[in-house]
Amino acid sequence: MGIDDYGGGPGGQAGVLVVTTNDVPGHRVQQVIGEVFGLTVRSRHLGSQIGAGLKSMLGGELKGLTKTLVETRNQAMERLIEHAQARGANAVLMMRFDVTDAADVGTEVCAYGTAVVLVPE
Repeated sequence: MGIDDYGGGPGGQAGVLVVTTNDVPGHRVQQVIGEVFGLTVRSRHLGSQIGAGLKSMLGGELKGLTKTLVETRNQAMERLIEHAQARGANAVLMMRFDVTDAADVGTEVCAYGTAVVLVPE
């Protein structure tokens, strides 16, 4: 498996810049639209849970779970971008992830940030 299997982000989707910073050099915020988010909940896969349990006894990376989490985060980020676009934004500032257990049946991943309209300075 290559780096693309474990990398993050949707990769240049539809002209919405997503950053974890408060600002973007060379640009100014013309309009603050507000909070946007993308949410997904994934159930636990029995096979990967058993494999992870066995692997945890021996040590090492749980590659199946790592790949699943990357896919889940990317889906949450894609939904964040869709939400930002629907509200008229061309950027999301201060993007963060929040990950929690969802009623002991899965994992909730939420990507959130502030939707804005950026213009070059």
